[in-house]
Amino acid sequence: MKTTLSVIKADIGSIGGHIKPSHNVLARVGEVVNAAAHLVRDHYISFTGDDIAIVMAHTRGINNPDVHKLAWGAFVAGTTIAKEDGLYGAGQDLLKDSFTGNVKGMGPAVAEMEIEERPNEPFLFFAADKTDPGAYNLPLYMAFADVMNTPGLILSPKIMKGFRWVVMDVSYIEGDRIIELNTPEDIYHLAALLRDPERYVIESIWSRASGEQAVSVSTSRLHNIAGKYVGKDDPVMLVRTQMNFPATGEVLAPFAIGHYVGGGMRGSHNMPLMPVPINTPISYFDGPPIVSCAAFCVHNARLSENADTFSHPFWDEVRNRVAAKAVDMRRQGFIGPAMLPMGELEYTGVVETLKELDKRFVVRPAPAAVAA
Repeated sequence: MKTTLSVIKADIGSIGGHIKPSHNVLARVGEVVNAAAHLVRDHYISFTGDDIAIVMAHTRGINNPDVHKLAWGAFVAGTTIAKEDGLYGAGQDLLKDSFTGNVKGMGPAVAEMEIEERPNEPFLFFAADKTDPGAYNLPLYMAFADVMNTPGLILSPKIMKGFRWVVMDVSYIEGDRIIELNTPEDIYHLAALLRDPERYVIESIWSRASGEQAVSVSTSRLHNIAGKYVGKDDPVMLVRTQMNFPATGEVLAPFAIGHYVGGGMRGSHNMPLMPVPINTPISYFDGPPIVSCAAFCVHNARLSENADTFSHPFWDEVRNRVAAKAVDMRRQGFIGPAMLPMGELEYTGVVETLKELDKRFVVRPAPAAVAA
């Protein structure tokens, strides 16, 4: 049986700044989705920071206009409540005035995959806030290409055959400029791209043993589609696990690093990514960037109850270390690697300042030659 997993996410208003959505907004989004049992067989709604994500299991295929319209309508209804309650940034991820058949390019983040269900079909749903899709580059590389992290790459004959990677150049404006690479033979070429997570971002990963899709990331050219930089994309991701794919634990393990990602305050800093429980708000310095993960099984397009993977006591120590890393980086203020490169700064005041200062630069005359 073919099942489609769709997750669509948006920031439509939050309490006290970029903190969390209100109960009223979440309830309204839920009411709209609950009323659409004829469209999707099952769903799950959660928030990560100030973003609301709707996970849907259905049989209508990816990019289905009815499913996308359902999510769009739920976010529009939630925005109405956010505006009535005076929440901050009400509707900020809804970049268009009306639905046009697909939410891609309209603001919300989308990750989808159509799969042939296995007898047991486990998958992970990741949601991150205050960062961009490149935040998943390192964890995915480690989980699907690094034997030091994933022993399945040498212990499992199917996984040993490697994976096909689709990587997007998100800085290219004219369209979706992608490259496909195969590991293990292209592993160094893949690493050369993924080292720049602000430009080269994983879009999907596919099993070379079976041809099945393993990963879908909400990678897009959002800041270019909108005609200006509109902020960090706050990405969602779906990852199938076990059997032909890395085990759940192998996919989760890289997040213990708390690696530095673009984001944080005004989306303009480098900060460590903190794994957090589901429904965790934002706090320190509009961050730190956070990622949550809910584990499911899906059967006949029905979701099991979820397991909150980062709520285990192990991750408490990780969070303590990530907090210390965040404070250490903030001690560096605005200097050097503490802030993103100039081309990635989404609040352009500093860019305008530099343009004005450039007019005041002069070239000092060379000193006159001294006679021998």
